[in-house]
Amino acid sequence: MNSFSNHPIGLLPVEENYDPSKPSIPEFYSGKDIFITGGTGFMGRVLIEKLLRSCKGVNKIFVLLREKKQKSVWERVKEMHNLPLFEKLRKEAPEMLDKIIPVKGDVMLLGLGLSTDDLQVMCNVSVVFHVAASVRFDDPLKDAILLNTRGSREVFRFGQSLKNLSVIMHVSTTYSNPDRYEIEEMIYPPYADWQETIRIAEQFDEETLDVLAPMYMGFLPNTYVFTKSLAEQIVNDYKDKLPLILFRPSIVISTMKDPIPGWMDNFNGPVGLLVGCGIGICRTMYCDPNNVADFTPVDVCIKAMIVAAWKKGTAVEQSTPFSPESPQLPVYNCCISNLRNSTMSQIVEMGKALNSEIPLDSSLWAPGGGITQIRIRNFIQVMLYHILPAILIDMLFKLTGQRPFLAKLQRKVYTANVALEYFILNNWDFKNTNFIRLASEIQPNDNKDFYYRDFVEFDITLYFRNCILGARRYLLKQKDEDIPKALAHQRRLRVLDFVCKLLLTVGFLYMTLIKLDMIGFLLHSTSYKTSYPLSLERV
Repeated sequence: MNSFSNHPIGLLPVEENYDPSKPSIPEFYSGKDIFITGGTGFMGRVLIEKLLRSCKGVNKIFVLLREKKQKSVWERVKEMHNLPLFEKLRKEAPEMLDKIIPVKGDVMLLGLGLSTDDLQVMCNVSVVFHVAASVRFDDPLKDAILLNTRGSREVFRFGQSLKNLSVIMHVSTTYSNPDRYEIEEMIYPPYADWQETIRIAEQFDEETLDVLAPMYMGFLPNTYVFTKSLAEQIVNDYKDKLPLILFRPSIVISTMKDPIPGWMDNFNGPVGLLVGCGIGICRTMYCDPNNVADFTPVDVCIKAMIVAAWKKGTAVEQSTPFSPESPQLPVYNCCISNLRNSTMSQIVEMGKALNSEIPLDSSLWAPGGGITQIRIRNFIQVMLYHILPAILIDMLFKLTGQRPFLAKLQRKVYTANVALEYFILNNWDFKNTNFIRLASEIQPNDNKDFYYRDFVEFDITLYFRNCILGARRYLLKQKDEDIPKALAHQRRLRVLDFVCKLLLTVGFLYMTLIKLDMIGFLLHSTSYKTSYPLSLERV
């Protein structure tokens, strides 16, 4: 396997700054009821699995859920039990799964849509993880405000009703202040008044708000970062009333190793790019090749979240009752690009090398292509390599009685690239002193389960190899034993790709050099001599 030069920028000393008088992390969570929003999302599932497997003394984990696609909240939880993510837990301690208690509700509703009975059942909750959010960049402004901004306020109001509350963590994003290119672990001034924004979203219809959105959001690129930034203002306003933590992860992608390497349930981030290139549908991308892709493995992120909540919770419990004199609002930028980074060009080259070893089944074309900073060049390449082939292949599908899908898929790829432009053409300097220092406060006995700084030294090529394997297994549902067949299929596609390029080249040369007689024209032009004298003399 090829190895890429991506060594850590600077290895961190493994210092110890722990307080032996504090309870261990499992001891802190032991006997506690936990409430989680976004529990069926990517991060939420990993959080639930890690709490159940590494903090076996936890009492109950209440998960806020909506009934979806005619499935009850209990049916949705049962589905989650069967995910490959929970396989290790099912083998080691299957009884722990019974501690997941679904609660019918919705973050977009006032009061989270909770019934009086559910509020009574959850009266002993002492730890809250607010993970729910819409991460879509193209959500209507109204929906994004009601979910990402007002939903956060409703979670904090629920927290105020809890008599035994020790800690409440709000999960934001490092990109919540995208107009600043140096992001400290602090709260920045607001872009708008969050209370007024919620009032506007409640009173005006979706179409009106969409018309006002560009003017109201100012220079912010999309509704996601705008509404997440407003939610941070709510955190700031409630910091004297609740034991809050603001946790900002960067791009969260596949697991590094816990509980299994390469697990993921979406195509977000660099993994989506690798998959798109691997199946041959993504052959050009408009971005800065030197742009740093600030990604964090989801298990690294979840461990840090659990540790941060432990630190805040123990501090609050040792200084009860909670008061404004308690430690100030902790802010953590969960990112590692200042310690170990990968540029977009490095990821593309890594993907090309790894794809020769781990190809994807049923690829539509041989992997290839690259990235460019020239917008018009990217547009031309999109038309030639994405749109036109998609139309031709869809026509073949129609002729053979199959359902065409490629043109629609390519439109989605192009739309996604446009939505990401702001983020793949700019770089940010994320400061993460609190995030890095937090790892040193983990007690030695807890390091095995919760130490998260080991990613800085982890083999980046091995990590992305596991990412591609994980995409095959968990996203595309492809079997490892089919890799030899996929390799043979890829070799055929590479031959076909070469033949097509050769035919196009020969056809172009034939049309220009033979049919249009460009050879004769060039020879005539280079050897042309006048047939009459340039000067006339009298004879």
